[in-house]
Amino acid sequence: MITEIILLIILIAIGVVAFKFILDISSTVVKIAVHVLAGWILLTIANFLPGINIPINIITLLISGFGGVFGTILLAIFYLLF
Repeated sequence: MITEIILLIILIAIGVVAFKFILDISSTVVKIAVHVLAGWILLTIANFLPGINIPINIITLLISGFGGVFGTILLAIFYLLF
């Protein structure tokens, strides 16, 4: 009887740790998705400016998403220079 209770406590503890790990991973994935979405919005706004036509692909989305406004300005400068 006591061994079953100890085993149940151990299984619950393992379940709690696994659940916390899954939540941590999913929050990171959600943050990355939000950054990529923000990069897409910034690139779309930047493409409305005259003379700038930055192609929207996964590389430019990641640069703009993780770089923010600075990353988008950097992409626009590189586009105008090259």
